[in-house]
Amino acid sequence: MDTESVLPPSTTTQSRALATEAVHAGRDDLAALGLHAAPIDLSTTYPSYDSRAEAERIDTFATTGARLDGPPVYARLDNPTTARFETALARLEGTASAVSFASGMAALTAVLLARASAGLRHVVAVRPLYGCSDHLLGAGLLGTEVTWTDPAGIADAIRPDTGLVIVETPANPTLAEIDIRAVAHSCGSVPLLVDNTFATPVLQRPVEHGARIVLHSATKYLGGHGDVMGGVVACDEEFAAVLRQVRFATGGVLHPMAGYLLLRGLSTLPVRVRAASASAAELARRLSADPRIARVHYPELGGAMVSFEVYGDPHQVIAGVRLITPAVSLGSVDTLIQHPASISHRIVEEGDRHASGVGDRLLRMSVGLEDVEDLWADLCQALSGGEPVRRGLSAQPVRTASASVPAPASAPASVSVSASASAGPVPGSRQGVR
Repeated sequence: MDTESVLPPSTTTQSRALATEAVHAGRDDLAALGLHAAPIDLSTTYPSYDSRAEAERIDTFATTGARLDGPPVYARLDNPTTARFETALARLEGTASAVSFASGMAALTAVLLARASAGLRHVVAVRPLYGCSDHLLGAGLLGTEVTWTDPAGIADAIRPDTGLVIVETPANPTLAEIDIRAVAHSCGSVPLLVDNTFATPVLQRPVEHGARIVLHSATKYLGGHGDVMGGVVACDEEFAAVLRQVRFATGGVLHPMAGYLLLRGLSTLPVRVRAASASAAELARRLSADPRIARVHYPELGGAMVSFEVYGDPHQVIAGVRLITPAVSLGSVDTLIQHPASISHRIVEEGDRHASGVGDRLLRMSVGLEDVEDLWADLCQALSGGEPVRRGLSAQPVRTASASVPAPASAPASVSVSASASAGPVPGSRQGVR
């Protein structure tokens, strides 16, 4: 998908390119207010001297779930700062509305509760998903029932009480990709939810391919700096109204400071995703030629996530990095690496993990904005058990392995995507790596 493609027209401006919208959406009124930076409203409550009018407004919200006209009433109901972020994210995803929450899991919980409130407790889902999403569905904590299937089995898995089909593409952590348009067709009248956390609207907008609900852990790329937690659901206004009612009742609200940071993060989202994606594609290319690597997973869509399976001990690699940060989460300006079977997907049953491609030797890396040569040097020394690799000499794959990280005679690694010998795909293109 062209990352500079225009978005649907807004109510205040003609169609604008994604990069322009990322900077200006949610901020269109600032100049008229005499402001340059978006204000932060930290109020938890707001004064009103007309209690009868307030009662009518609250009754309207209870009936419709629509945002209230006029000043806010209470921060659990709505907040001007978080509303700016919601407006901007909806513009980037090409939806009518968006509703923000305290975390990505709070957002998914609200979606499940909203569908269950309509008597639709059954969910059809495709693995792999983020480990906690998998657990929330499988454990039945919200009274939901899940049927796990592959994309080809979605139509057969749908029942009269199915309220939702859930996929994540590229998937966490294998980066497997799903044809959204084909899956949406299989869903029929059942809403398709796509977790778009890895791709972001820079690389794909699922609603353009038939999805009706788009989920983000905003903690990741939307925030982009590892310093804010949040979740958001982009959808039509009808479903957004129900989500606002669930949010008000359950209290999973996004803090205004988080809303401010997320709005600010959106302004650099296209630049960050493109830069990190170019480095990720180059690292995937080099890893695929390294005899210490059994397999590299990199999506045809592109992006800043790379997963790879090692022949040696993955825990040794985690312990050996010095520049790269061994930590959970992703989407930050710095590069993070983790072992999914130990952390992000530990909560998923071992058999289910393995069946969905999450092996014990798989490592997931979120590539940041560092120089690619420095990242490669750090990876090489970690793969070699801590042996230093001089910067600038790392363009060729290291073909010697330490005794504790054995490499088989056959090399290079296999790669799960199509090939490209370039430094990396332009985000949004359909290139891959060798």
